[in-house]
This record gives sequence, structure tokens and C-alpha cells, in this order.
Amino acid sequence: MTDAWHRFIENVEVRRFAVLAVVVFALWMMRSMMNMILFTFILTYIVVNWVHLVRRWLPKLSPAVVVIITYTLLVLLLYFGITQYLPVLVRQIIKMVNSVLKFYSTNDATVLYHYVNQYVSTGTIMTQLRHGLTIAVSTITSVGVVAFTFLLSLILSFFYTLELPQMESFSRLFLDSKFDWFFQDIAYFGKKFTNTFGVVLEAQFFIAICNTVITTICLFFMKMPQIFALALVVFVFSLVPVAGVIISTIPLSIVAYSVGGIRDVIYIIIMIIVIHAFEAYVLNPKFMSSQTDLPIFYTFIVLLIGEHFWGTWGLIVGVPIFTFLLDILGVKSIHKTKRKRSQTNGQ
Repeated sequence: MTDAWHRFIENVEVRRFAVLAVVVFALWMMRSMMNMILFTFILTYIVVNWVHLVRRWLPKLSPAVVVIITYTLLVLLLYFGITQYLPVLVRQIIKMVNSVLKFYSTNDATVLYHYVNQYVSTGTIMTQLRHGLTIAVSTITSVGVVAFTFLLSLILSFFYTLELPQMESFSRLFLDSKFDWFFQDIAYFGKKFTNTFGVVLEAQFFIAICNTVITTICLFFMKMPQIFALALVVFVFSLVPVAGVIISTIPLSIVAYSVGGIRDVIYIIIMIIVIHAFEAYVLNPKFMSSQTDLPIFYTFIVLLIGEHFWGTWGLIVGVPIFTFLLDILGVKSIHKTKRKRSQTNGQ
């Protein structure tokens, strides 16, 4: 029995597979806390990298001071956004819904309904409408829960980043414990997780910002109503890799048709095609090719599986998790890709 245990400890690949299985099982047991775990990781990753960036330019500034100033500004920004822009956002969303409802009570909407009904049955349309209303109601009722989860994540992230040196020194104690091999493997997966998951999320965040800015400018020149609400919708959908830009066509086309008819819908479709091409051939190669470089087929399969098992979070983190698995399996490593490219550039 002792020999088998020692052989298990010395077999690194089998041991790490077992440790990874334990981690996955633990996360599955804590699946009800997954929102808080992901929120905390994303906030912590962004703030830690921000602190490193600030101290690179201001090395004499204490990390604790940078953390306190950062979270103070973040809280003030959230307070200002909730008190100043949230009422405006709510009013714009109400106006947007009212304009759509007003349009669909006109004769043009009846013509559109009969045209659509030639290709889609009434039962299918009503089923999709009920499904959409169910999602909308569940989203509204879960706003409070999400806000409370985000608040807890903000507090956890604050204390983690504030005591980052103490956290690192205390965590090293586990590496010298009786089960040091277990915690060494945890540290191994933690580094891989940060180097893949965090970097891909950061890249997708910048891609979402670029898509939102370009789309908002186009909507402004098209004189679309409720631009702030539409920009928020575009930004949320843009967080979904590849498919997000395409999915955002649906709400934009509905609003465009209710405002300017089929002409504005054509403009929206052309705009989305151009932006999607810009994302696929410019933004993705720039921000994500060194991290993922996944074919579109793989990306969509990962998104479908992620949405099936984890819902909205699966659409957002499905590709990063898949990239993390590719990294730990040795299929595609970030460090190897970067090293190859640096060597190629050197030659």
C-alpha cells in the first residue's frame, strides 16, 4: 500500500490529474457560489495588474495606497453611476420598449408579422416570446442577488489585493506542509489558470470596448434613439467571443425597424458585418491570437456547450476555460506561443 502511494506521488501526470479532478469536484460542490468566485477573480485580476502598472511608473508609491485609492475611486464611480446614470438608463430602456411596442401596434407591424408568419409558425413565435419574457422577468428579479454578490466580491477582492504580500507569504506555508505535493499542484494549476484565463478575459474585455465604441459611433450617425441603452446591450453581448457581435444584431435590428423601417435594418446588418470583420481580422489577431488562436468552429462548439451547462457565464468564460484546458494538457501553451513568436521576430 505504501509503495503504491509513493508511486502515485512520483507519477506527476497521474497525480496532477487526480488533483485537478478534486478541484473540479470542489468547484462543482460550490456551484451556487460561482458568481461570487468569478466576480472576485475578475476584479482581483484587474486590480492586481493595475497596481503593478501604477508602481511601474511610480515605484516609490506604496501598493496599499494604490489599492485604497483604486477601490475608493471604483466605489465613487459605482455610486455616481447608480445615482446619476442608472435613472437615465432606466428611462431610456422604458422609452426603447415603448417605441417598439408602439411600432408593433401599427399597420406596418401587421405586414411584418404576416411576412414572418409565412416562414415561422405562430406557435413558434409565441413560444419564443414567452421564453423571452421568462428570461426578462428572471433577470429583473435576480438583479438584487447579483448586486449583493458583486458587493461581496468587491469586498473580498479589496482585502486580497490590500494584503497581497501577506497572502503570498502565508500561502507559501502550504508548500512546506505534509501534503506539499498537493498544494504544489494547486499552485501549478493556479499559475496556468491566471496565465490563460485572465489574459483571455482581459483581451476579450478590450475587444468588447472597441466594438462598443465603434458601434455607438455608427448608431450616433444613424440618429438611433436611446444610444446609451443600446451601447450597454452591445457591450454585454461583445463580451461573448465571436458570437456576441452577431447576437447583438437582433435587438439592434428590432429597434432599427421600429424607427426607420427596413432601410435602417439593412444599415444595421451592414454595420454588424463590417464590425464583425474588423473583430475577426484585426482585433482578434491583435489581442487573442497568441492566447487562443482557435478556429471559429471550435469557438462556437465551446460556446454552445458552455451556455448549456453554465448559462450566461458559460458564454463569457467558456473560451477561456477551454484555452486553460488546452494549456494544462500541453496542446497549446501561451508561453510556448509567445516564445516562438519572439524567436521568430529575433530571426
